[in-house]
Amino acid sequence: MRNFREELASRVLVSDGAMGTMLYAHGVFINRSYDELNLSQPAVVREIHRAYAQAGAEIIETNTFGANAVILEKYGLRDQVDAINRAGVALARECAGDSWVAGAMGPLGVYVEPLGKLSLSEARAAFRQQAAALAEAGADLLMLETFGQVAELGEAIQGARQACALPIAAQITIDDEGRALDGTPAREAARRMHEWGAEVIGINCSGGPVGMLEALEQMAQATDRPLIAQPNAGKPRNVDGRNLYMVSPEYLADYARQFIGAGAKIVGGCCGTTPEHIKWIRNYVRSTQPGKRRVRVETVAQAGAQTRTPVAAAQRSNLGRKLAEGRFVTLVEILPPRGSDPGRELQSAAFFEQQGADAINIPDGPRANARMSNQALAVMLRNQMAIEPVLHYCCRDRNVISMQSDLLGGFALGLRNLILITGDPPKLGNYPDATAVFDVDAIGLTNLVRNLNCGLDLGGNAVGGQTAYLIGVGANPGAVNYEEEIRRYRWKVEAGADYVVTQPVFDLELLEKFLADTEDARRPLIAGIWPLTSLRQAEFMQNELRVRVPEAVIERMRRAGTAEAAKREGLEIAKEMVRALRSTVAGIQISVLGRDTAAAELLRTARGEEAAGAEAAPGPPA
Repeated sequence: MRNFREELASRVLVSDGAMGTMLYAHGVFINRSYDELNLSQPAVVREIHRAYAQAGAEIIETNTFGANAVILEKYGLRDQVDAINRAGVALARECAGDSWVAGAMGPLGVYVEPLGKLSLSEARAAFRQQAAALAEAGADLLMLETFGQVAELGEAIQGARQACALPIAAQITIDDEGRALDGTPAREAARRMHEWGAEVIGINCSGGPVGMLEALEQMAQATDRPLIAQPNAGKPRNVDGRNLYMVSPEYLADYARQFIGAGAKIVGGCCGTTPEHIKWIRNYVRSTQPGKRRVRVETVAQAGAQTRTPVAAAQRSNLGRKLAEGRFVTLVEILPPRGSDPGRELQSAAFFEQQGADAINIPDGPRANARMSNQALAVMLRNQMAIEPVLHYCCRDRNVISMQSDLLGGFALGLRNLILITGDPPKLGNYPDATAVFDVDAIGLTNLVRNLNCGLDLGGNAVGGQTAYLIGVGANPGAVNYEEEIRRYRWKVEAGADYVVTQPVFDLELLEKFLADTEDARRPLIAGIWPLTSLRQAEFMQNELRVRVPEAVIERMRRAGTAEAAKREGLEIAKEMVRALRSTVAGIQISVLGRDTAAAELLRTARGEEAAGAEAAPGPPA
């Protein structure tokens, strides 16, 4: 059985969006109890839950935000607390599939002492009653949200804890100054929630994502508990008498990225957000650390199916042999063509073979753009020259059935080297409305290929023979969430990775730290080398691709002046990195985007041959 606490510790989870907004859009008037709809109009509630589940939400909140005795009494429903909460859990569970069901609990809607007549003990009793009903009905966790009075939230946490042992996510709502509505600063509120025992701490509702980000960063200074961020889709604007939320799904997804960078382990939406907002958030999260669907394939094989002993890595390919021998290897990246003519790319591959490269690395739909199949280019290269292709293979565009078919076919066609990656989300490319599949992430895909190397499919059934792929995986030593990157690295090694290729490296200290932190799970590491061509490209690397570029490198590119000088300076920085890395890593991967002569210079640097006739080196074929 899955454990929510363990799952949360290992990856980011996506929660759903607004319930009230969606109910209002379905024509439900605001002068009635929305929670009671669990009993009188379950089909409407069910439809909304399903829409969020289909959008990719991994946490489905029950329609029970106001299903406590104090609020329900206003509608003459005080005796229906248990029934409404139980029905809320049942409806969410019916639609959730593999998602978690969170019992939603909001404030009581009245002031508690000393500001109001309701005593703290009465408030705690109301929260305890609701939490008990949600827990007994089978909720996986409790979501305490939209609390403006921190003292009331304290009573809710303690009442919930008296009722059950479920995980508790506690959230305040804040004003434009980043304070709870009672004036408590976000940092202090987080400290109190930590002391009260909330296992997840954060903010929901409020004015929108901008102010929430700063307040969340303050919370991160007060607690080491996982954080949660569920903003409104901005502040509502009155348009022709209707209150509309104007924040786009794309904008909210961009802030989800920043919330995660600040430490959020659960991201979702509140007022004004819709399944479309959640879909965009989920696609972003999948593209960076897509659910730990670690397809940790429990291979209960069919009768007669036996696991074959994998072929030794050194025997799978020339690249595998060289890595096993401890030789410094050089890979050069070539993008597939945008059209159907691979002539230029094959000429470049032949040129790099002459220059001594060990393998050609071919990306799979880089930046989510449509290009020739990299598998087709790899097979053509394999058939026409001796240098080996290394095939990027990503999870974005294929389900697990298609992946297994591709990989079995690729092996039959002579391909032997893989780099398994998750893939850029479609919104980055030239078809932003294209859908992503992401049945598994890179960790699950590594498990899948390891299975094929053992002669088994994903379900543990014999496939007839076995593949012998050399399994490479990616890593980013400069990842924003560094601890998560280290965990994912270890999972990839555990899943069967034979070697690792990094994102472009510009910071030696960062790489050294990464090597030290992964020493006990070491695999041959090939460092990415990218000769910068301009200051703008350096800033793009830093701000858009999240690759760590030291300020000293950016300053050198800034001082270069002309375009040609910038290219020379970028190449010189890359050469310095290659010289420094020769004694540190197993090899380098050079990405030059068509600058073949620059790659040739880096290959000579890797061999220590710079002084020997750099001027006389031939250029690429015409």
